[in-house]
Amino acid sequence: MSPPNVELDPTILASVAGQTVVITGAAGGIGAATAALFNQNGANVVIADLAFLKENAEKTIAGLAHPDKALFVPADILNWADMTALFKAAVARFGRVDVVIANAGIMETKPVLNMDAVDENGDLQESKEAFKVLDVNIKGTLNTIRLGIHTMRSNPNGGSIVLLASTSGYFGGTSVAGYITSKHGVVGLLRSCRVTATQYNVRLNAVAPFFTPTHITANYADAWKAAGLESNTPDDVARVVAQQALDTKANGTCVLTCGSIRRELENTRAALITQWMGEDVTTLMRDAGKLFAKLGGYPLPKSRE
Repeated sequence: MSPPNVELDPTILASVAGQTVVITGAAGGIGAATAALFNQNGANVVIADLAFLKENAEKTIAGLAHPDKALFVPADILNWADMTALFKAAVARFGRVDVVIANAGIMETKPVLNMDAVDENGDLQESKEAFKVLDVNIKGTLNTIRLGIHTMRSNPNGGSIVLLASTSGYFGGTSVAGYITSKHGVVGLLRSCRVTATQYNVRLNAVAPFFTPTHITANYADAWKAAGLESNTPDDVARVVAQQALDTKANGTCVLTCGSIRRELENTRAALITQWMGEDVTTLMRDAGKLFAKLGGYPLPKSRE
């Protein structure tokens, strides 16, 4: 028996009118679809992406329902100065930021675990591309979270951040080591940053898309379709992102989405911990949580330097 599907509330989009939404990686794919959906419903959208994608971003803006309510800001999510400038530009143009969508991410183009990647001496070569994937998807997302909280902490009505995780952040047996590891890291950011975000009246949630036809999936999209497997469109994912961003009851949740299939992952995982690990582990973890709360958070170690 399947758990209940997450139902989408189309009326919730009315609440985004007049709000300002910052979306990273929004020059195409899921990010562009999300920008279009928010903008169609009256939101100001700030499209952030790499400078070389400026033309793509401008085409996206030209196709919006309200292009006058859109702004492109070139930004590399790994560059702190770029990201600081992004949020300042959003506030300067639209007055404040209400929603942040941490969408930008990449996947490796060569197998990280390729044991034939050796130099002329037969020594295995370092996988610099894998490190770039980890940097962009984890460090870049953390930069977005931190600046999002900082920018929205003074909003009278708080703010909302949605992370783009992936089903690869929960499963992942395809040997795409860099991407899968990085998306597990994004889920870790959801879990580790939620409490602090909440203290600043910022809700933090995530979406975990399964197959969606984008640049990342282009090499097997035809095979997936031929197999008759359930799939998303970028618009499908955008609607789930919007629900997570605007549903004031959602905090710390993550919704897996694949076409008509939508499942909440974080609360359902928590509900199964006793069944999974046993009553003793459940009690230990609960009591440990109470202790850390009493201590004002996890006591960090002193630097050895």
